Amino acid sequence: MPALTQLVAQLPADLPAAVFVVQHLAPDSSGPHLASRLAQHTSLQCHLAEDGQHIAKGHLYLAPPDRHLLVKEGHVLVTKGPRENHYRPAADALFRSAAAVYGPLTIGVVLTGMLHDGTAGLELIKRAGGVAVVQDPHDAEYPSMPVSALRNVQVDYSAPLSEMGALLQQLCDTRPLATGPVPDDIIQEAAIAERVVGTTQEVRHIGRQVPLTCPDCGGALWEMKHGNLLRYRCHTGHAFTADGLLRDTQESLEETLWVALRMMEERKNLLSSMAMRGEGQWSVQQEERSEELKQHINRLREFLLNGRSASNPLGEVDAEGSSQTG
Repeated sequence: MPALTQLVAQLPADLPAAVFVVQHLAPDSSGPHLASRLAQHTSLQCHLAEDGQHIAKGHLYLAPPDRHLLVKEGHVLVTKGPRENHYRPAADALFRSAAAVYGPLTIGVVLTGMLHDGTAGLELIKRAGGVAVVQDPHDAEYPSMPVSALRNVQVDYSAPLSEMGALLQQLCDTRPLATGPVPDDIIQEAAIAERVVGTTQEVRHIGRQVPLTCPDCGGALWEMKHGNLLRYRCHTGHAFTADGLLRDTQESLEETLWVALRMMEERKNLLSSMAMRGEGQWSVQQEERSEELKQHINRLREFLLNGRSASNPLGEVDAEGSSQTG
């Protein structure tokens, strides 16, 4: 939270815009305490967002723990919809809703953070005519989220925290007076999220079904048709960037291999016991099978223990470990 408090401290009380904040928190975090903490560092009026709350300029609305914060015309929605990239609240959900309603008036900001949340939503803001601002990764304590945004979105500004307050105030002062048309798929996807659970018919309008399964619910996934960022969602509402989905499959694969290793160890032990109790050629055969299995076990164990080293034998990209802006 230090980055957030440093940023809001730079924003004046008469800021001609409302500020909406998603902070990745534990579900049992104290929302009122966090809102009070922010209020100690800024002249903005800080609120823990409540469903249906009116939106006002110069006010800051913080997403409650374990709830999505969405924006509608003139008020906010607070829902417990499906997680997006395993986050609730998720920046992607907030950005998408703001892009759908306010289009070019929207300014999306991605600060320090882990993994990929905010990247997909930032692209939607850009497609709706809004402005994308990202913290300079070299200035970020955790650069994964800024790096992901810079790699995948045509970001308008990348700045250190010390300069971001003045930049946001300038952007608010020069924003357009009227909104332009927002792409239909953004509006449709935002509407699905507002209803918490969509239908397969609704998702078909904005994506095509692919032979992949949702790692959260096991349902079918649809690949979104629009935009440059490759992303997926199921009709239940779980959403993933391709990078996030790839990371999930890598973790699932590793877990499966550990289960396989345990089963192979048990089979080897059983064969050894059978060889000890048996006699003659049959006993020799069981011992040979046990020794052969032992070699496979050793190879698999070595792979699991060293497979995520710098050489990365799985041949996959770990975006979290990179600080390059591309």
